Amino acid sequence: MKTKKVVALTMAAVLAGSLAAGCGGSGKGEAGGTAVELPTIDAIKLGEDYQDITASIKILTNRTDVVDTVYKGYAEEFMKLYPNITVEYEGLTDYEQSLNLRLPTGDWGDICYIPTSVSKSEMSEYFSPLGDYKTLDGIYNFLADKNYNGLQYGIPNGGTAGGVIYNKRIWKEAGITELPSTPDQFLDCLQQIKDNTDAVPLYTNFSAGWPMGAWDQYIGISATGDPDFMNNTIVHTKDPFARRDDMTGPYAVYYVLYEAVSRGLVEDDPASTDWESSKGLINKGEIASMVLGSWAVDQCKASGSTPEDIGYMPFPITVGGKRYASGDGNYAYAINNKATGDNQIAAMVYLKWLLEESPIFKDEGTIPALKSEPLPDSLSEFDGVEILSNNPSPEGEETLFDEVNNESEVGVNNNDYPDCEILEAALYKTKDLDTIMGEWNAKWSAAQENLGVSILEN
Repeated sequence: MKTKKVVALTMAAVLAGSLAAGCGGSGKGEAGGTAVELPTIDAIKLGEDYQDITASIKILTNRTDVVDTVYKGYAEEFMKLYPNITVEYEGLTDYEQSLNLRLPTGDWGDICYIPTSVSKSEMSEYFSPLGDYKTLDGIYNFLADKNYNGLQYGIPNGGTAGGVIYNKRIWKEAGITELPSTPDQFLDCLQQIKDNTDAVPLYTNFSAGWPMGAWDQYIGISATGDPDFMNNTIVHTKDPFARRDDMTGPYAVYYVLYEAVSRGLVEDDPASTDWESSKGLINKGEIASMVLGSWAVDQCKASGSTPEDIGYMPFPITVGGKRYASGDGNYAYAINNKATGDNQIAAMVYLKWLLEESPIFKDEGTIPALKSEPLPDSLSEFDGVEILSNNPSPEGEETLFDEVNNESEVGVNNNDYPDCEILEAALYKTKDLDTIMGEWNAKWSAAQENLGVSILEN
């Protein structure tokens, strides 16, 4: 699902001035190459500002399962407040691939999720600034990954905590009385499930592609307890994928994946997996567990007749006697800076309503975008687990992770191949994990040297 970068282009954007509509600050977007004065999203007063704007806006989404039902309902509810703004959704089954083709044209709609292939330095080429990062960071969660040069180009559709979805009934029937807190304990539990039940202990969803890339989400805070790891530490670390004696860090995450496959604790034929049906299978107890963000909990609960059996546990790594989970943003909404001025403003009004007034986060069981809102019920089993978000990159190094990651071709959080490589090596016994991690470290070191990156002392 994740693909290589589109094209590296940058464009300066400036926040300045105020609008006559009484909307505080403004940003400069584009409309066919012409600068457009935009409000900042924090300054818009819903139900009061921009009642005179007439526009038809389109939102692109990967949620094809609810685009004509739930999301259509959101649009209809918003249009009661803004009858002159028409809102429609377009669902894309091959979201990332489609956006990589459509973004450069500028003719794709008005709001989309920023594809993973678009780097920070490229965001201003495609998207309008939503406001000042420091200001919006006091209002919304998970902004660090989508700001550049002090401007915010995307706001996540809420967030998720990194953990493991599991069927509580199956784990209990297997004789497991305590949830695991280390990689080896987790693998022992999977073996117990295989020995004592008919369920697939760990379902990889390999053929869908993107669920494999989800494993990369756990190598930062969940595996290290360090909110600086992903946007700073890993870039300056020698051999970040090496095995640690305490079984923390990236190696520990990939160890769980490799060993589960190598020991036959996953589905018999990973190439035949199916994402949509897997949600119903874990609900029924035919699957015991899946490594996915908490966003998937409500989907699994809604896919069968026993939602009470679905639970969500922290990822099984303990750092210095403590458990951590990464609170990461989902796909981030962004506005097309090539749309007309009225469409950009209408899109920002709808985006603010969606983030602050719609029931989307309750419906999807995700961490709300607003910092003032409580955590979802799906995280009830995270008592004692500290949920942290990644800190932004240091000033002057905003794109350094992307540069090292791409130069090395390791592809962490950039495409699914690295995690698929691990699964295939374990399945076909072609390489052991130490060999793979050694190759990644060598590539990472070469990239650091080529880019002149300083290395921290251990």
